[in-house]
Amino acid sequence: MAQTPSKVLVKDIMTRSIISVDSAATVNEAAKTMEKAKVGAVLIMEKNVPLGIMTDRDFAIKIAAHAYPIHTKVKQVMSSPLIYISPDDEVWVAADLMYSRKIRKLPVIDEDRLLGVVTATDLIKLFTVCNKEDVRKMYYSALSKIFDDHNEETVANY
Repeated sequence: MAQTPSKVLVKDIMTRSIISVDSAATVNEAAKTMEKAKVGAVLIMEKNVPLGIMTDRDFAIKIAAHAYPIHTKVKQVMSSPLIYISPDDEVWVAADLMYSRKIRKLPVIDEDRLLGVVTATDLIKLFTVCNKEDVRKMYYSALSKIFDDHNEETVANY
């Protein structure tokens, strides 16, 4: 990566491979697509615009636990509205959003165009190659965004 660790952007770590189904697909078709691609989620698209997401957790809870038939349309059970992030956001924003919303997959969208997905695994991969100083820089960068410039010195001296 050409950037300092404190400025790693979502587009630098996102998974560019996109697995999606049309909103008219059934949950059975979506599950088969997920199985074939060996992924835990599919993006739900309508006229090439991302509309929602269906995860393996959605399938387990909404289909299995509530006994929806497998021919139910994904549009009826997908998670929506779609929580997403911009490719130019810093990775700490993605991590914070995923933590606060309790999600593991975050679509990356720019002007209604789906570019990729950031997963919890992508974040873990990034943090496992960072040394302690890299993590400290990312942490301080995130904290300095939270506090105003006056307090930035206090944060840096922590």
